[in-house]
Amino acid sequence: MNTPPAFSFLVCLRLLLAVLPLPGQNLLKHDHQLSSPLTSNLRLKEGLWLLDNNIDPYTGGSFHHSPLLLSVFSTIVPPLPIIWAISDAVGAWALLRIWRARQGLLSQKGTRSNVENLITSVYLLNPYLLLPSLALSTSTFENTLILLALMFASQGKVSSALLAIAFAVHLTPSSILLLLPIFMVLVSSPVSHLASPRPFHGNLKRIPFLFGEFTLYWLVLVGAACIITGGSWSWVRASWGATLTLPDLTPNPGPWWYFFTEMFDHFRPFFLMVFSVLRSTLSYTYYPICIKFQHDPLYAAFLLTGVLGTFKAYLTLADPGLFLSMISIFPEVHGYLRHPIITTLLHLHAALLLPLQHVLWVSEGRGNANFYYAASLVMGMAGGAGLVDACWAGMRIAVGMQKRLRKM
Repeated sequence: MNTPPAFSFLVCLRLLLAVLPLPGQNLLKHDHQLSSPLTSNLRLKEGLWLLDNNIDPYTGGSFHHSPLLLSVFSTIVPPLPIIWAISDAVGAWALLRIWRARQGLLSQKGTRSNVENLITSVYLLNPYLLLPSLALSTSTFENTLILLALMFASQGKVSSALLAIAFAVHLTPSSILLLLPIFMVLVSSPVSHLASPRPFHGNLKRIPFLFGEFTLYWLVLVGAACIITGGSWSWVRASWGATLTLPDLTPNPGPWWYFFTEMFDHFRPFFLMVFSVLRSTLSYTYYPICIKFQHDPLYAAFLLTGVLGTFKAYLTLADPGLFLSMISIFPEVHGYLRHPIITTLLHLHAALLLPLQHVLWVSEGRGNANFYYAASLVMGMAGGAGLVDACWAGMRIAVGMQKRLRKM
């Protein structure tokens, strides 16, 4: 495998971080910004302990991971930090291969070392991705599966792409937003056409067959999860249902938890309905995004990762981190970003405020939930600003190219 120099160096560095004992790793595991109740390593270990003692992990209401993760970490490999380091390396490799497929480059020749060094560095050195991985959050695996699905789709490997996205949807159902753009990549091309928009030229008749194959893989995974739990369906409510009912109000960088913490229980069903309607409205953004960017479905998938990284019910820093790292494989839009400095400053502001307010509220007891929620709103503004700016740049590049051609 032909990889840039930075890839080998950074992967070795990441493996070294996994092997060496880090003094603050236990603090990272308890940090609400890096892991949620659905991705926490502490909850995963609790579920493994309950399983080892023949207790159903889903009866207590505190375990929300997929039974597949229970099976993997209880029978195949233990949840060692090296597994998360390997997942980071695979994610960086997949992002690199997506870039090569988009540029029409072969993996053996025609590579561009400087750009590939940048892509690898942006992923492996992104603190939004590195810190959750050091905290052993399972969101690392979700990001890797999404990148693998996009990589296989870019390479035209149908079964591998559909299996990877089926795993991702099983772990986090909101990843189903990426299903349509992955179908579009599979039946068309990952090559950039942002500068020359044209009607979708793929074979739409293949999409029902692709959806059928995806459904088959997904049902197999659901069946495997039921077999692991002894035929019980309690894991569905505890795992998938948690994103709908929000049973655990542990603080996170997302906008949901605060409302249900402050309101009376009498109004909880009403606001759950309101937020579910809001979620449904936001989930339908993939139709206009996929239609508008039908000439470049890979860019549509990138924008939808930004939607997920802003409006998830149980948000962690790994969710916007994937969106920020993926922008490195779209260099053609960088010159058309309208407010990149403002977006960068918003992320910097949120990155400084979130840990500060978290310590003041949770550790020192000198603040309250309002301070931390204000910082999470800044994070939401940063995610929204980046998403809007990326949409603007993706549309503006075609106008700029037309003006440039007229001048010539």
